[in-house]
Amino acid sequence: MSIEQLMEKASTYMKESDLEKIREAYEFADKAHLGQVRKSGEPYILHPLAVADILVNMQMDVTSIMAALLHDVVEDTTVSLEVVLQHFGETCAMLVDGLTKLEKIRFKTKEEQQNENYRKMFVAMAQDIRVILIKLADRLHNMRTLKYQSEESQRRIADETLEIFCPIAHRLGISAIKWEMEDIALRYLNPQQYYRIVNLMQKKRAEREQFIQDVISSINEKMSEMGIDGDISGRPKHIYSIYKKMTARNKQFNEIYDLLAIRVIVDNIKDCYATLGIIHTLWKPMPGRFKDYIAMPKANMYQSLHTTVIGPNGEPLEVQIRTWEMHKTSEYGIAAHWAYKEGLVVPGGKFENKMSLFREILELQHEARDASEFVESLKMDFFTDLVFVFTPKGEVIELPAGSVPLDFAYRIHTEVGNRTIGAKVNGRIVPLDYKLKTGDIVEILTSKHSYGPSQDWIKLAQSSHARTKIKQWFKKERREENVAKGKDSIERELRRLAIEPSAVMTDENMLEVAGKFNFNDIEDMLSAVGFGGITAAQICTRLTDKLRKEQAEYPLELTSEVKDLKSAPEKERKSRPTHGVQVKGVENLLVRFARCCNPVPGDNITGYITRGRGVSIHRQDCTNIPLMSEGEEGNRVIEVEWVDSVEANYSVEIEITGHDRRGLLNEVLQVVSESKTVISAVSGRSDKNKMAMIHMTILIRNIDHLQSVVDKIKRLKDVYSVQRIMQT
Repeated sequence: MSIEQLMEKASTYMKESDLEKIREAYEFADKAHLGQVRKSGEPYILHPLAVADILVNMQMDVTSIMAALLHDVVEDTTVSLEVVLQHFGETCAMLVDGLTKLEKIRFKTKEEQQNENYRKMFVAMAQDIRVILIKLADRLHNMRTLKYQSEESQRRIADETLEIFCPIAHRLGISAIKWEMEDIALRYLNPQQYYRIVNLMQKKRAEREQFIQDVISSINEKMSEMGIDGDISGRPKHIYSIYKKMTARNKQFNEIYDLLAIRVIVDNIKDCYATLGIIHTLWKPMPGRFKDYIAMPKANMYQSLHTTVIGPNGEPLEVQIRTWEMHKTSEYGIAAHWAYKEGLVVPGGKFENKMSLFREILELQHEARDASEFVESLKMDFFTDLVFVFTPKGEVIELPAGSVPLDFAYRIHTEVGNRTIGAKVNGRIVPLDYKLKTGDIVEILTSKHSYGPSQDWIKLAQSSHARTKIKQWFKKERREENVAKGKDSIERELRRLAIEPSAVMTDENMLEVAGKFNFNDIEDMLSAVGFGGITAAQICTRLTDKLRKEQAEYPLELTSEVKDLKSAPEKERKSRPTHGVQVKGVENLLVRFARCCNPVPGDNITGYITRGRGVSIHRQDCTNIPLMSEGEEGNRVIEVEWVDSVEANYSVEIEITGHDRRGLLNEVLQVVSESKTVISAVSGRSDKNKMAMIHMTILIRNIDHLQSVVDKIKRLKDVYSVQRIMQT
């Protein structure tokens, strides 16, 4: 691809003045990228040219083509965004900025950086959809040149493409890009299956081509008799589509019958339905396999008639019938109707309404506490499977799969959601947690006297859009109540941790923690805890940060009260058994078990008098004991002992390592369960070397009980080690 070839293509639909702007953008980018090469060894400028070429094929506007040529200059060269703004205008600079990654900002992890990049791109997309159209073209060319990347990068990029970019292309109706990216991604993620399907398709190619020709001849003959002009072609199913059918339905290749599809393109809608009649006259239609997407278009504007018939030789045959305009839309989606070709999108107009769902991205951006939560919400609402339900008036509403009537209500209007008292589906009353299915007719029952959303609705709602609206109501309507409720929850959690609330809930500390969670002030934070936007445990973890650091790093001066207790004669001391532990010489002090070592009956233990948190019980081999024993800090160490008569359960964390095989985790869980041991938490992971690591928290009575459980796990096949975890 050269600039001359690009200009020649663009000249078929652009003015001369627009072509001059494209050449200017190319020359600027060529100069900026001078000396840079891609991993393939080719000059870097060939990548922006290829991206621009994909957009020209979609007949995108001149600003999009300019931004495509310039999309990497800010990120990969010394050119600043201000320079792009001066030379090419505000709109072009905005598109380039939306496509520029946040490489120069330091992040704690690569995942955090990637999520921030996604957030930036999606917010820019919500403001101007051309950002994502250029990004899709950019990703498609990167996929086409993926062979030059390392194997690890190939798999990472392919996986990211399937998870993020293919669903976006689908939502925008750009099937030409979606199918190609999916097929390439499969080639790198599962090359064995990819090439197996390719080879199986090649084996029957001659037979399939003859079959298609026979079908086309039959349809052509009948259409000519009816005086209908049209273009008929056969196409094989895409490889990724076949792969999904094989895996989802657990079928072999020879069990997939609809490998072929015939596409008929005619001049108008009347001819579409007339052609459908011809098809059904020639071959018997299969029940339940007819879809009219002309009368009821998909949310991404796709229109076509789909029918599956029993074709020649008794083989199922899928036929798609559409007009030329519909075909263009099916290939390039919203780009086929891009309103910027004729001016700005008209607010409330046809295409603005079709894409209104993406405007909700801006609301998610304001509500999410961090980039990770923002991206997860997007995946939930935008990149999942969809259901299509109807209002009583017949309007189609698109919702994430698994949605309930509450999601439907808030999609209709916020006030409808807030006043919901019940729902009817297909004429009968259903509970608010009823899972909606495609084709359901949903009617929301409302009341002006409704008290508003229930706190439970946050858990019931499946879409982040509905949950955001519910949380907004609680923020606004019950702020004072939520502030009091949030403060109470935090104090309760602190007392559960054996920490005196006044010791950490100072204005300074609270304000600092509020800032860390991106709240404007302390009341906003307390209100968020009250309505369930964030948990009290999360806040308490931050509130106690300084306290934990002080105890671990800085010697604290003993209070006179503790000194008196330490120096009191043995006969004057009183003791009190607490949680199975007796503290010698200390009365009315809270006792808590240190999480760093989780002592259990049978362990050798020692006590440490903390400030505001009572006595912390540690194992004597705990790694924190040396820190506590240094200098004056050693005066805080106190003798403690187990009380034999107390029966209680104690939390212990263990880590199991072994060979990663199917059923290993289930066998471990079964062994622990059979030993009548409660499991309070479990997680697992495996690495590329097939090493499995299972992290488990169990409740045990004493050290003998723990040893019994460990011994039983060790006897399992493929278990290498079981060890008790001590946190540092």
